[in-house]
Amino acid sequence: MKTIRLIIKGKVQGVFFRATAKAEADQIGITGFVKNRNDNSVEIIASGSDQNLEQFIAWAKKGSPTSIVEKISIEEISEEIFSSFSILK
Repeated sequence: MKTIRLIIKGKVQGVFFRATAKAEADQIGITGFVKNRNDNSVEIIASGSDQNLEQFIAWAKKGSPTSIVEKISIEEISEEIFSSFSILK
């Protein structure tokens, strides 16, 4: 298992990005959380297998149907264990 942090910038708040991220994470077996940031970006902490994380990153680069992803930064962080994928306020 590996844990990564994604920071997604663009039109990603108010466009169901977090809800769609949760649905995608649940479908492919990713745990962690997604939250809006004060700078209008979205942060995701995601844990899973390399293959599942690659699939999730590919989704994040597109985002929800109404979002516009302009930039995404990805970094590996120390492994964290989560029981599910959550939407944080």
